[in-house]
Amino acid sequence: MPPRKSQYGHKTARQILADELAQLREQSGKTLSTLSEDTTYDRSYLHRLENGTAVGSPEVMAALDRVYGTGRELQLLWEVAKNDAFADKYKRFMALERRATVRYEYSCTAIPGLLQTEAYAREVLQAGRPRDEHALAEQVAARLSRQSVLRQEDAPHYRALLDEAVLRRKAKEPKVWQNQLGALLEAAELPHVTLQVLPFSIGLHDLLGGVLTILWLPAGTAVAYLEGSKSGELVEDPGDVESLRLSYDLLRDSAMSPRESTSLIEQLMEDSALCDPPDPT
Repeated sequence: MPPRKSQYGHKTARQILADELAQLREQSGKTLSTLSEDTTYDRSYLHRLENGTAVGSPEVMAALDRVYGTGRELQLLWEVAKNDAFADKYKRFMALERRATVRYEYSCTAIPGLLQTEAYAREVLQAGRPRDEHALAEQVAARLSRQSVLRQEDAPHYRALLDEAVLRRKAKEPKVWQNQLGALLEAAELPHVTLQVLPFSIGLHDLLGGVLTILWLPAGTAVAYLEGSKSGELVEDPGDVESLRLSYDLLRDSAMSPRESTSLIEQLMEDSALCDPPDPT
């Protein structure tokens, strides 16, 4: 297919992807109905991709690349555009996390996003009541795409403190929970990852009820991100960040050792397996 000339100006990556999709379909002479038949995605969803109200997922972009014969062009465009699935207030944090050399995280609600399996992430995000299955797929894909930060060559040192409540609140499906616990153990084996559990026995503390992430940047500065179920706040004031760092350090001193923590997760896996209903076959 010959190269196409497009004048995108100052459009966002999401708008550029939408324009490219619309232009490809126009050049192919296909209607939304025929494109729906070719890809198995419904025409209303394909229309939302072309007008930019949906950003898509790797699966739909791969299907469209096959139909249009564009190699991986649309999949690569999606890799850039996917960040538009996140709220603006979160995008600066995401830009900073890609530069961080050290990352500390505490969660008392759910497994941190960087450690979630696809099925667990789907269940967590589904609780937020996305408008449809396509919107849910976009959110899941966007979350999983961020996990590459732990697998890259210059991955940051990552320490996660998990409140014991995180490990006691199971996924609905036993198999999903088994796989998620297994994924935690696999992550703990990475040389730059440290997992620790904060036991119920330590009682109340000043980070209870939220999620805290602290990033150390190459210049020696640090930022923090405080997150609730419906809100988030990037903290950049050095004094405020230092206060949050002290709170984190105090929690870390009260946590189980990494070995004790993985032993607890292994025990929970065994307990979960015993509760798993037998295969009817």
